[in-house]
Amino acid sequence: MSRLTITLPPAQQLVDGKLTGSTDGATYPILDPATGQEIGVAPDSTAADVDAAIAAARRAFDESAWSTDRELRVRCLRQLHAALLEEAEEFKALTTAEVGMPGFMMMAAGFDVPVEGLRWVTDLLESYEFETDLGEAQPMGIPTRRTVRREPLGVVAAISPWNVPTQINLAKIGPALAAGCTVVLKPAPDTPWVAAELGRLVAERTDVPAGVFNVVMPRSNEVAAQLTADPRVDMVSFTGSTNTGRAIMAAAAPTLKKVFLELGGKSAAIVLDDTDVAAAAGGTAFTVCIHAGQGCALTTRLVVPRAKYDEAVRAAAETMAAIGTADPADPSAICGPVISQVQRDRVEAYLRLAEEEGGTFATGGKVQSKDGELSGGFWIEPTVIAGLDNSSRLAQEEVFGPVLVVIPHDGDDDAVRIANDSEFGLSGSVTGGDLERATAVANRIRTGTIAVNGGVWFSPDAPFGGYKQSGLGREMGVAGFEEYLEVKTLAFPA
Repeated sequence: MSRLTITLPPAQQLVDGKLTGSTDGATYPILDPATGQEIGVAPDSTAADVDAAIAAARRAFDESAWSTDRELRVRCLRQLHAALLEEAEEFKALTTAEVGMPGFMMMAAGFDVPVEGLRWVTDLLESYEFETDLGEAQPMGIPTRRTVRREPLGVVAAISPWNVPTQINLAKIGPALAAGCTVVLKPAPDTPWVAAELGRLVAERTDVPAGVFNVVMPRSNEVAAQLTADPRVDMVSFTGSTNTGRAIMAAAAPTLKKVFLELGGKSAAIVLDDTDVAAAAGGTAFTVCIHAGQGCALTTRLVVPRAKYDEAVRAAAETMAAIGTADPADPSAICGPVISQVQRDRVEAYLRLAEEEGGTFATGGKVQSKDGELSGGFWIEPTVIAGLDNSSRLAQEEVFGPVLVVIPHDGDDDAVRIANDSEFGLSGSVTGGDLERATAVANRIRTGTIAVNGGVWFSPDAPFGGYKQSGLGREMGVAGFEEYLEVKTLAFPA
């Protein structure tokens, strides 16, 4: 089949209401991960561009009606939602081309769910009670009437990753804008175009005042770091690696700005001994193939009863081998390429490490070569690793590729111990024949989200975030909206 055609305008910054290139005219290439070919260029934002975006956001928060005019915010967010729906097909094609994301994911994290999330948070904004009456009391014997008021936090630097960029972009900017904050969005250099499209739609299709929403796309980490240290920024909302999250916390510390972090994961899929282990293993293997395993919440540790270990490994390997890899432009594709040469090299290094640690490949284990137009893409075989325990680096570190490690357990207590023996705590699953037993196991896992017997937690109204080194705070749901609010208590004479 033919490759997708991109009909959208070139990527541009949005700074103070204007769509522009970088101040020095510099650009960098945007690559299609499936082919390795250039599909466009992005403006390489300068320090001056980032400074101007922060200044615009500060001015818009301090001087415009955005933070106080709920009706304006509702109208503008509904305009953005309508524009995204009207340009949905073009946006989805761009996502497949720039991100390498298979088309079937557009009904989930690729497009439909995040766009529905924008509508959901706008509905919440219409009905949300920003003030709560605590009634009268007599603190220290003084008759007093108290009110708790929630106010927008201020200027938000939203820094997003490349794996599901539209999901994470909208999960940050939707609640932030709804709360009355102003935003500077900085996407990953691998996927700047979908973020630039949000900027274009805001500029061309909404009544959002100049400076309320800005998009910059520096390739330099040093330039991007301005967002985390600048005292005019009140909050940094970051999704990405745990190491980068630590650096952002350190950079934000001198100004004590609020930090939201959604970081790495090494989630466990626990299979109990009273269920169909082969079916559960095959289902887990399928999820790890989705988008080439590039999801922070994917269950990349499969923890199965020791007596059924070989059966689980075989079922997982058969599933992954059957799925293989395919052009994400193919409607039947499940596992596309990884995002870049850098990421492919990183995953390959983990595969070599698995061998050094004594693991064996039940399927996969290699970089994959494609023919024709896809020969320059960044392909990794879906891989099942057997023979390692939970102390191995492959079981402890986030690979971010289509790689599943199968680990044996010796009963429910041991399964819980293995799942919790991780610096991460982002997601997980438990599959068992008895719902009460499976739920009891799930309740003991220290993780932010967990699926029991196939339940789905991913939804605009459900909070998402992690325990331990998987992050701070929550995204989506009412909790995600309230991340962008300050709490003020007012007291009046009764």
